[in-house]
Amino acid sequence: MNQPNTRPLILAVDDEASNLQLLRQILQDHYRLLFAKDGARALELVRQEQPDLVLLDVMMPGMSGYEVCAALKAHPATASVPVIFVTALTETADEIEGFEAGAVDYITKPVSPPVVRARVRTHLSLVRMEALRASRLEIVQRLGLAAEYKDNETGLHVIRMSHFSRVLGIAAGLNELEADDLLHAAPMHDVGKIGIPDRILQKPGPLDADEWKIMQSHVTIGAEIIGEHTSGMLALARNIALTHHEKYDGSGYPNGLVGEAIPLVGRIVAIADVFDALTSVRPYKKAWTEDDAIAFLHEQKGRHFDPQLVDLFTTRLPAIREIRTRWAEKP
Repeated sequence: MNQPNTRPLILAVDDEASNLQLLRQILQDHYRLLFAKDGARALELVRQEQPDLVLLDVMMPGMSGYEVCAALKAHPATASVPVIFVTALTETADEIEGFEAGAVDYITKPVSPPVVRARVRTHLSLVRMEALRASRLEIVQRLGLAAEYKDNETGLHVIRMSHFSRVLGIAAGLNELEADDLLHAAPMHDVGKIGIPDRILQKPGPLDADEWKIMQSHVTIGAEIIGEHTSGMLALARNIALTHHEKYDGSGYPNGLVGEAIPLVGRIVAIADVFDALTSVRPYKKAWTEDDAIAFLHEQKGRHFDPQLVDLFTTRLPAIREIRTRWAEKP
């Protein structure tokens, strides 16, 4: 049985056959190769074959390399394919134009084989790292959804509250990267519910003291599932899972943290989670109105919630409403 060829696929584009032959000699031992001699054919091959990388000449008849690159970047299906210009143009202005068109690198002719191999290897490594990051993010999000489904949720709750968290995080001073990490980590806040028995998690009536103690353990179970990490999104997710049920006045769990001893992300997710729960239909209750939910947040300022964060959340209601509309439950 033939094994699939998993070597990266590279498209080389140049109107000179000798240049394509040189790139073949440089790269053929380590990569699968495609070739095109004009821009139109290059665009067709990228759409059909989805190469991992494009080596692109600039000066070609018909479409220039800059135009080909811009066309690739303008289409969602091809925008993520990295482009390296390989060209005889050596002026700084030409290089700048190449980067502005969307290229990731710029190699001047005559090419050096070791340089070409090194640049190709570097950018393919970056592609693999991005694919790995995207896969890990997908796993994190799916685990969050799994916890919600176990808790009789649709999965839209984690999407809404995660976007609420991002909006509030930006308002509280997080930069865009930090806010995006919060957006991606927040779906894991209740992952520990996977470890709670269904008889407790889905009980229609109030929990007794023993059952409530078991229910509270979902925060530590969640932290154990996520594991300990020194940094990054999973470290943030663990922090959120462990602290989003702490209360500003110290009456929360699992550690009774008070005020700003509760990590900022835990205080943010507490508000986002409760607001969405209040304004959503549950088997045991109707959805609260926005006004009633906001009134509850204000009533709980300094008790359950960080007072400053509640005020910031209130100022972002237009963005919150937009998220609720976009991710509304279907009847």
